[in-house]
Amino acid sequence: MSSAPRPILNTVAALIALAPFALIGSAKAAECPRKDALGTARVLEVDPATYPRVGLKSFPQTLPLRDGEVVLTFDDGPTPGVTDKVLTALATECVQATFFMVGRNAADHPDMVRKIARLGHSIGYHSWDHPHLNKMPTDQAEANINRGIEAIQTALRGTASTVPSTPFFRFPYFESTPALLGRMEKRGIAVFGADFWASDWNKMTPEEELKLLTGRLEGHRKGIILLHDPQMRTAQMLPAFLRYLQEHNYHVVHIVPAALKTVSDRTH
Repeated sequence: MSSAPRPILNTVAALIALAPFALIGSAKAAECPRKDALGTARVLEVDPATYPRVGLKSFPQTLPLRDGEVVLTFDDGPTPGVTDKVLTALATECVQATFFMVGRNAADHPDMVRKIARLGHSIGYHSWDHPHLNKMPTDQAEANINRGIEAIQTALRGTASTVPSTPFFRFPYFESTPALLGRMEKRGIAVFGADFWASDWNKMTPEEELKLLTGRLEGHRKGIILLHDPQMRTAQMLPAFLRYLQEHNYHVVHIVPAALKTVSDRTH
């Protein structure tokens, strides 16, 4: 446990205040090549200053989602071949997600990092090599986090930096410490847990994963969902899950940083 379409929000609708978040228009299925696609219902700008930690599995608060709204997040990639299948499934339904990447994988596959960003998905950070950060000295743990950020920034922008383009981080295995949480908050980086997950690190068939995930979805009705894009069972399950969301009137929310301007700004 750790824990695309071509951009479909090229034109931003009127900005509406929503607590500490902003609602930026809608990405409707009608904008997609497939008229019956799920689509991205809306986009939320997340302000780490107001919501420094979210996800009820780890923290007392989560994103202010409405009933029937979900945020799709994927950990541990990118992994060529498997992540590509995930991207294809998302593209087919005109859905955008957030990928919390492992720095070592990003360094090995920088083209995949740029592809995910180019397709309009949000990119978060997930350490350099997925260690148990809570078992390391704080400075050493933060250095591992920074090395991961640098690898992804190098892939995205060609220059190493410990300042993330998107201030979203998820601890491997959800193993944080008060000291590390404090440092992330001080740096203006939002820490993401999850509200529920597919347990896709366990051996199961795609059909079993779908049944497990949809059962948990019906119990929670909304929330941040954790999946893993390097897991082939998840890549194989995802098309059916996205159709389930569409057929049962669920809505996908895409999260982006506050004051994010354009996809081009993120990738150049």
